[in-house]
Amino acid sequence: MDTLYADFHIHTVYSSDSLIQPKTLIDMLLEHNYVKVAAITDHDSTRACKATITLAAAYPDILIIPGVEITTTAGDMLILGTEELPPKPWTPQNVADYAKTIGAVSIIAHPYRLYGMGDTAKTLKIDAIEILNGNSSTTANQQAKQLAQELKLPGTAGSDAHQTSELFTVYNKIQADLNIDSILHAIKKGQITPTTQNNLFPYNKI
Repeated sequence: MDTLYADFHIHTVYSSDSLIQPKTLIDMLLEHNYVKVAAITDHDSTRACKATITLAAAYPDILIIPGVEITTTAGDMLILGTEELPPKPWTPQNVADYAKTIGAVSIIAHPYRLYGMGDTAKTLKIDAIEILNGNSSTTANQQAKQLAQELKLPGTAGSDAHQTSELFTVYNKIQADLNIDSILHAIKKGQITPTTQNNLFPYNKI
């Protein structure tokens, strides 16, 4: 296994509030010293996944994980490992169940921020909690960390980038092979360490 660095929460222009072009994301991954894995998680859309994966295919050290951020009836959830949308209705448990049936990973996104589902996550069977979100306050991230500890679930990091300056501000250190299945397995097993660019995240161990 290798030590990989990945950003698990990125929006492209296929999210109405993002300015990041798929090619720009690939260029940024190429330029970065060590973050070489990125998950595409547009709002309720997987349209950017195939095009971005195709662009990345020219570079053997770059990996794009297809995914989506679903606006569920109770708050936002990430699915990593899908190029398709889950069937409606988008209740939290339906989304989590869909992820499980296809071998994907379900993650509660920024639970204590706007559009987060907060304590509702305690009632769900999900794979992980986003405990380090690049657009959340320190307090909100700390609350998310506490939730993950309470539920004994792995914690993940994602920049939640909507513009290039936000890319890779936070990321995950992962022990895995450079392929999607290995990385998804590592998330489920908690073999990841959320961290920041300057390693100032003081609660990155579950």
